Amino acid sequence: RSNAGETMAWSESVDTVLANKEGLAAFRTFLKSEFSEENVEFWLACEDFKKTKSSTKIASKAQKIYSDFIQADAPKEINIDFHTKNDISQNISEPTLSCFDAAQRSIYSLMAKDSFPRFLRSEVYKELVKKHQDRNQKRWLPFL
Repeated sequence: RSNAGETMAWSESVDTVLANKEGLAAFRTFLKSEFSEENVEFWLACEDFKKTKSSTKIASKAQKIYSDFIQADAPKEINIDFHTKNDISQNISEPTLSCFDAAQRSIYSLMAKDSFPRFLRSEVYKELVKKHQDRNQKRWLPFL
């Protein structure tokens, strides 16, 4: 469970939010409201993909990421530049664990520079901070 200090720490970097279950859920909710949740979904899919050990799973997971996020008219198509998309398209038939790294860095950067600062100003984040501050006060002031 998070505490108020941890909630406040989320404002320091997008990493702290992505690494925390409750922070991630709040960030996702915010991205959904902006119609850009595919960015965090892609980032998470890449994180999972990089942990894949079996070569058959590497191929199938890579294909799924490609069809979900990369290929033209993908259901959750991410906004990456032509060269990155083209490189992935050319290498998808023989994927490596690093085949989505450039795209993942690009999406991470987009979230960190663009979505994350807006998230910190959002009602979703403010509500979360307030909830944790209230919970913390009750913990220290049980007579309230």
